[in-house]
Amino acid sequence: MADIKYEIVEEIGVLSESSKGWRKELNLVSWNGAAAKYDIRDWAPEHEKMGKGITLTKEEAEKLKELL
Repeated sequence: MADIKYEIVEEIGVLSESSKGWRKELNLVSWNGAAAKYDIRDWAPEHEKMGKGITLTKEEAEKLKELL
């Protein structure tokens, strides 16, 4: 399986934090050099590990905001 490269372009905010220090965050993330997308997922304290998450384009994020 190929390595996944990521760059957190902007840390927007923390939605919650577990007792083990993992935080569910909303960030702008560039995956494998592509344009940055809004990203919601769990991150280990120093962003060295991540859980499963969801990425959204700007348009999808705006639609989600509208729906909420």
